[in-house]
Amino acid sequence: MSLHVWLTFIVAALLISLSPGPGAISCMASGMRFGYRRTLANIAGMQLGLALQLLVVGVGLGALLAASTLAFELARGFGMAYLCYLGWQQFRAEEKPVEIGQQSHSQSTSRGLIAQGFLVNASNPKATIFLLAVLPQFIDAQAPALPQYLICMATLTATDIVIMSGYALFASRVLRLLRQPHHLRWMNRGFGSMFMLAAGFLALFRRA
Repeated sequence: MSLHVWLTFIVAALLISLSPGPGAISCMASGMRFGYRRTLANIAGMQLGLALQLLVVGVGLGALLAASTLAFELARGFGMAYLCYLGWQQFRAEEKPVEIGQQSHSQSTSRGLIAQGFLVNASNPKATIFLLAVLPQFIDAQAPALPQYLICMATLTATDIVIMSGYALFASRVLRLLRQPHHLRWMNRGFGSMFMLAAGFLALFRRA
């Protein structure tokens, strides 16, 4: 992969990460509830989900997902159900601010945030179709594919960590200043609604 192609891919990766979606919503919701440091577990899980998406596209399963109506609908159905579940959980979240540095959350919470981040990215067939459409434009068919896919994975991961950290920091530093119970109630409902809205957009998504 030439330097010019790689720099162009960085721009594409930034645009992919910056576009509002379930990942950004998940990071902001976690940042508001748990603070930035604990949200790093959610961001790490998202990178595992992103790695799985790239693996799926790299080995050709993405093409199967794009071609098979049944496989696509099953993946989309699971993604929609999971986003609705996250929305409901956010609606039911405590209306009590969590102090930064508070250690009342068990290790299972970190594992849960990793799993949540992983499932948010891994269960999104729209992301698979998008990567399937974008990645081949940056892969040189005359050169070994594996090193190029590894470069793309590292680039996407690095840019996504930076952008998702920005979303999480914004939520943890700005939204957590609103500490009154009615503020937290409406923010929880707002994030819950955004998760469900994301599920709605996924329901409307149609393959080209």
